[in-house]
Amino acid sequence: MNTGFSRSPRIQKGAIIGLDKFNPLASVIVFQYNPETLTRSLTAQTGSEGSDAGDALRLKAPPKEQITSVKIDLDAADQIEEGNGLVAGVGIYPALASLEMLLYPKSVAVIANEVQKALGVVEVIPPEAPLTLFYWGLKRVLPVRITSLSVQELQYDPDLNPLYATVTLSMDVLSYHDLGLLSVGGALYMANQILKEGLATLQGASEVAGAISGSVSVSL
Repeated sequence: MNTGFSRSPRIQKGAIIGLDKFNPLASVIVFQYNPETLTRSLTAQTGSEGSDAGDALRLKAPPKEQITSVKIDLDAADQIEEGNGLVAGVGIYPALASLEMLLYPKSVAVIANEVQKALGVVEVIPPEAPLTLFYWGLKRVLPVRITSLSVQELQYDPDLNPLYATVTLSMDVLSYHDLGLLSVGGALYMANQILKEGLATLQGASEVAGAISGSVSVSL
């Protein structure tokens, strides 16, 4: 008898989210399949060489964190089977476009800046990119800057719309040091740091409890 109960855990899907202050609709690219691996690195930002004695342990800012490689798959087949009319018509172009547009200055802003230059405005401010968030579960929502995006298109329909592709992303994690603590991105980064501090404290407490338990067992 089918009770509707499944022992399989409900899997959270990762996503890339673009928040543009000029556009009320967020750009959300939910991963169809979570990547199997994620490579990242942290580089400490310590006192500079030649600093005063005693400053060697001082930290100027949070570490520079890079998500050096994460690969996502985009496949039209599953979405067409689920009845996605947009994908049935143009393949995965919309998803690819959403990802790529996170690296483009908005066309409206580019045109507006050209108009300002033509009118003799001395200082024209470069267009601002959307605030991009890397969502990797509720415990990791990070503001990022996509530094590189590599697309390998593997299958097409008769109209040359891409049906399957792999996208490899590299990202710099942006901290409150980069964005300001009171900004949305800075606040999200700080929330992630506070969560990490809590997890580190739990780990330390667990190790101490394990050591005490082992010591008591040996003495008995």
